Amino acid sequence: MEELFVQYRALMFTLAYQLTGSAADAEDAVQDVFVKACQVHPERLDEPKAYLCKMVTNRCLNLQKSARKKRELYVGPWLPEPVRTQEAESLETTVIRRDLLSYAMLVLLERLTPTERTVFVLREALGFDYPEIAELLGKQEANCRKLLSRARNKMGIAEDEQVAAEVIELEWVSRFLISLEQGNVDHLMSLLAEDVMFVADGGGKAKAFRHPVKTPELVARVLFAGIQKLRSYSQGDFRFEVVPLNGETSIIIRLGSETVAAVFIQLRHGKLTRIYAVRNPDKLAQV
Repeated sequence: MEELFVQYRALMFTLAYQLTGSAADAEDAVQDVFVKACQVHPERLDEPKAYLCKMVTNRCLNLQKSARKKRELYVGPWLPEPVRTQEAESLETTVIRRDLLSYAMLVLLERLTPTERTVFVLREALGFDYPEIAELLGKQEANCRKLLSRARNKMGIAEDEQVAAEVIELEWVSRFLISLEQGNVDHLMSLLAEDVMFVADGGGKAKAFRHPVKTPELVARVLFAGIQKLRSYSQGDFRFEVVPLNGETSIIIRLGSETVAAVFIQLRHGKLTRIYAVRNPDKLAQV
């Protein structure tokens, strides 16, 4: 069983994380499944991948139901917990890079019911066939196809549209950060899409806007004001770090040794359309 756990741990974590949006919940789900699987007779594990994924899926469906109630009481927007992905190649990081949805896509998953989310992740992220999904969820294939179609519609993704996000080049991120550091308003405005939106998650534990900020002018104003405040708080010990989070190029903001934000950006046709800033300290443990 320990060999199976090592073999499938990355897959189980990736599945659980995308179903819950929480690295802590994903770790707990994987550990619970492993403990329960150890009590199963080996003869029942003739298809270990399907068995373990089904156990993880059931565990996460229960977690999602309880999480929805908690998020109704959450202060301000709720964003998924960031996870650090290493640049060095290993079996686990390779699996996670290939199967992990973009951060922007994880945000969109919050629009779905637990079952819709499960079908979307199994199909679009992990590449499961409809018969496998139907078996895991105890549903008909036709029903699973309808659930995926409904999920795509809620997320604003066309039937034939790929879910892969636009790649964010390091050079583009550098230009973005330079415009912020130098206070270059014109340059920053040239990088923002007309429908740009800034979303911050403070969870009531860190300062953050309670509602998304829209329009290029307001987003630019908020970004520059935020940088000014951080500089005044840090007395000069303030910096950006470009790091791989969730398998994509992201930004960490530090004041001295303290991590105060993890920032994800989404591009469309080379323009910045979404900025997600995780400020809740409880969600920054992984980074």
